Amino acid sequence: MKDKIIDELISIHAIKFGDFTLKSGIQSPIYIDLRILVSYPRLMSDLAQIFFELSEKIEFDLVSGIPYTALPIATLFSQLCALPMIYCRKEKKSYGTARQIEGIFQPGEQVLIIDDLITNGQSKIETLEPFKEAGLIVKDVLVLIDRKQGGEELLGQMGIRLHSFLSVYEILDRVYQQNIIDHNKYSQVLIFLKNSTKQTH
Repeated sequence: MKDKIIDELISIHAIKFGDFTLKSGIQSPIYIDLRILVSYPRLMSDLAQIFFELSEKIEFDLVSGIPYTALPIATLFSQLCALPMIYCRKEKKSYGTARQIEGIFQPGEQVLIIDDLITNGQSKIETLEPFKEAGLIVKDVLVLIDRKQGGEELLGQMGIRLHSFLSVYEILDRVYQQNIIDHNKYSQVLIFLKNSTKQTH
C-alpha cells in the first residue's frame, strides 16, 4: 500500500525536486505539495481510509484538520469515524461570533489532529495553542508524511504522540527506484535530510 500511495503522489506531481523554502523556513531540495489532493477525490478517499486504520488504537472525541491542506481529508476521515469535526482558523474572526475554533465542542474533550505532513513540528505546536486555550486535550497528531526533521521529537517533548503513514526516506527510496532522480540527486537529498535532522537535536 505504501508503494501504491507513493506512486500515486509521483503520478500527480506532488513530489518535486529543486530549491524550495518550507513553511519552517528551511531551504529544501525536495518539496511535497499535497495541496493538489483536492483535485483527486479517489486518492483523498484512500488517504482518509489509511488515516482511519492508523487511528484505530487512538482514543479521541473530535477530529480536527489543520487548514488548509488537511481539511478535506479530515472531513472524509470524520465521516469514516462518525465523529464530529472542528477546525481552528488561522486568524480569529473580527466579525460575527469572533470564534477562532469552528464547530461544536466541550472543554475536556480529546482532539485528534490531522495534517498532511510534518517537518520540524514548530508550526504544529503553534497551531495547537488555541485548542489548549479552549480547554481541549491534544495527545495525538496524525500525518500522512513525516519529513523526519525533528517534528516527532518536538511533539514528544510536549507529551504528544506522532503517527505517520510514510517517511520522506521511503518516498526518496521509491523515487530513486523508479529512476525519477539519479544517484547524485538522491545523495544530495539524503545528505540534506540527515544534516537537517542533526540540527534539530
